[in-house]
Amino acid sequence: QVQLVESGGGLVQAGGSLRLSCAASGSTSSINDMGWYRQALGTERELVASVGSGGSTKYADSVKGRFTISRDNAKNTVYLQMNSLKPEDTAVYYCHVISIWGFNRGVSWGQGTQVTVSA
Repeated sequence: QVQLVESGGGLVQAGGSLRLSCAASGSTSSINDMGWYRQALGTERELVASVGSGGSTKYADSVKGRFTISRDNAKNTVYLQMNSLKPEDTAVYYCHVISIWGFNRGVSWGQGTQVTVSA
């Protein structure tokens, strides 16, 4: 089992930047994909960005060119650098990890961190 602890959320003005971090502990040797989802009030949770064990990345169209996801495997940590933030980026951001061991697959979620972008 993998436990996730997020940090780095907060309040920022439009055009500003924030960096989210998510540190994993527990069965970290089984970690495969790491990523970030977000959920704004009254909406469904959506994928923001993900990074595979080999470094391949995927981004939502709405954040391409503004957000950058990276991971430090030695620290079992995934980061989300968010630049040129917009009010519509306001949401609770959740760290997401997929673990694979043998024929088993597990999904872990962080507790969520609030990002608020003021106009």
